[in-house]
Amino acid sequence: MTLRAAYLDHNASAPLLPEARAAIVAALDVTGNPSSVHGPGRAVRALIDSARETIASVAGAEPKQVVFTGSATEAITQAIVGGVKAFPVSRVIVGATEHAAVLRAAEASGAPVEILPVDGQGLVDLDALVAALARADAADETVLAAVQAANNETGALQPLARIEALIGPTRHLLLIDAVQIFCKRPLDFAARAADMVAISGHKVGGPAGVGALLLKGHADGVRLIPGGGQEMGRRGGTEPVALIAGFAAAARAFSARYDASELAGLRNGLEAEIVRLAPGATVFSADVERLETTSNFAVPGVASATAMMGFDLEGVALSSGSACSSGKVARSHVLEAMGVDPALSACALRASFGWSSTRDDIQAFSKAFSILLSRRSGRDGKAA
Repeated sequence: MTLRAAYLDHNASAPLLPEARAAIVAALDVTGNPSSVHGPGRAVRALIDSARETIASVAGAEPKQVVFTGSATEAITQAIVGGVKAFPVSRVIVGATEHAAVLRAAEASGAPVEILPVDGQGLVDLDALVAALARADAADETVLAAVQAANNETGALQPLARIEALIGPTRHLLLIDAVQIFCKRPLDFAARAADMVAISGHKVGGPAGVGALLLKGHADGVRLIPGGGQEMGRRGGTEPVALIAGFAAAARAFSARYDASELAGLRNGLEAEIVRLAPGATVFSADVERLETTSNFAVPGVASATAMMGFDLEGVALSSGSACSSGKVARSHVLEAMGVDPALSACALRASFGWSSTRDDIQAFSKAFSILLSRRSGRDGKAA
């Protein structure tokens, strides 16, 4: 297998942690259906129960509040589509920079959708949220609001405490997309005003194909996939035991390994190299609190598609934003909502870090970036 010089796409999918791999392999050796009452079935059920306790512990939740799903997208869809069915929801409110999973689920819910504007740094307009809630109260309506804790493209952290203070004391519902902050920030689900929280396995070094929806007791009836009563009747389908075991092992290991200060140093070092090599570069959401794992930047005149091919040739893996577009490079709806000039957003790149990141990755990035810029300079010179 060819090793890359640098993997800087953790926000898309983190490398599988050794602990997760070991847990997956061990679970694959246990045969049985977790819904069966015989010995093998009980052994498989024990693996799921143990994983549920681990995820609950990391998330600050009760085990019974954890519903395993096939992905964070499924968890989000269950929360929004299922929430609209389970409660008298008149409208779904989402921020303009939400992940496509949230935007598409809101559209599919059948309820009217209200998009909240964001400022130039990507933060939700709280005055617009207050006004939306006031309109709902005046009309005696219930709304479901969905907010991304940290943006997957820019890393910008939404003011969750202020949002929860606005929605928590009301009858309105709140879903938090916590995919990017899970295991990086204390989630403390039990103490939060959020009714539902979505998390993912492969963003924290677990396998793809597994996520979870955290549900408060009053939201226990939020369902999406009917079936044979699995997940306490809240999500049908035989549970993927090996994936669930890997998810739990990854969450435990990732939380123990995560060093925010070290990763902030890597991000800051990368951004210093960007500015040194390309003084005209822009770093998006740089003026607000961001996750230390994420840097979204653009060099005017260097198109994203061209830049990614150049980096790839040098063994550096990064992205142009969300990795949920079938490999396509398209203009970011996040940057568009932030009011970024289309010509500049067409040059946006995202580097993201995680448990396997080192200073060697920054050096590899710097070398590849220098080569990319020199090639561009050479072409410009010939053109002149």
